[in-house]
Amino acid sequence: MITLSMRPCGDFRTTYKADTRIFETRFILLLTIMTVVALCFAPLFLDAYYLTLFIQVSYLGIAALGLNILVGFTGQISLGHGAFFGFGAFASAWISNSFAIPVWLSIPLAGVLTMAVGMMFGLPAARIKGLYLAIATLSAQFIIEDFFARADWFSGGSYGAAADPVSLFGMDFDSDQSFFYIALFALVFMYLWGTNLMRSRDGRAFVAVRDHYLSAEIMGINLTWYRLLSFGVSSFYAGIGGALYGHYLGFVSAEGFTLMMSVQFLAMIIIGGLGSVQGALLGTIFIVLLPEVLEATVSLIGSTGLMDAGTLVENLAYFKEMAVGLVIILFLIFEPDGLAHRWKQIKSYWKFYPFAY
Repeated sequence: MITLSMRPCGDFRTTYKADTRIFETRFILLLTIMTVVALCFAPLFLDAYYLTLFIQVSYLGIAALGLNILVGFTGQISLGHGAFFGFGAFASAWISNSFAIPVWLSIPLAGVLTMAVGMMFGLPAARIKGLYLAIATLSAQFIIEDFFARADWFSGGSYGAAADPVSLFGMDFDSDQSFFYIALFALVFMYLWGTNLMRSRDGRAFVAVRDHYLSAEIMGINLTWYRLLSFGVSSFYAGIGGALYGHYLGFVSAEGFTLMMSVQFLAMIIIGGLGSVQGALLGTIFIVLLPEVLEATVSLIGSTGLMDAGTLVENLAYFKEMAVGLVIILFLIFEPDGLAHRWKQIKSYWKFYPFAY
């Protein structure tokens, strides 16, 4: 007698709790914990170049997740996210310098202050949408940029503002090796919080407003409040990311928070995948590594002698800006759901192989 061992195949989640859990399986949970633990030992083996890339991914990824909550999950639009990112950087430096507040406390306070500013500029979202909302947020970008240039008491004007390093238990986190742990903690905490937010009632309300606002209103969801709240949460994430950016560099200047930065944040969530927490991180990694790949490619072409190396290096900055726009177009055409969707398809293929169809 032959006994066949039958193994469950498919999706057998029968409760809402099981359907909304953060980690689908215990293996994924264990793998995530092991990855975080392994990263804790990264400063012992990696040089400053790779640590700097990870720190960039951390503070930009936090801000990108905030924009994805606004655009991907709530269906709003913002072309001024770079300005809110800069406001968080200046706010944290201003709070710590003016009120003698420790940097570890000024960072979340800067997030709260940026949240208040974001909700103020998000008030038009209660009345307008689509192209009109995009123009309103674009005006916020230019208004805040002008504020940076004129408010010497806040931003230092054209001179910029100094930002003290993070200090805990008498130790300054002023090097790449030490700040790496601050960035890692902030990244893990903010992404876990963002994931839990989307599992909550407020997170489900965001998605309902995005999918069909009339049906959401009929169900009793306050459209004005949740649209405003999404701007606040998005700005809070931008403020935290900007504060980490400022204290990592030790100096904040208004020249870096232009419209181009806002476009880069949009590129991150489009490439990673709208409406995906994981996609925000994947898109950030892609955008951070893209200039490094371009620089390596330019160096390789210059070494072959096919083109003049000096000309390539001089135009490298233009190549980087062009590459961002080109990548956005290519992803919108060939991969509109982003890297997160592609990753899910790859996992499904191997999960059901050889019955991948």
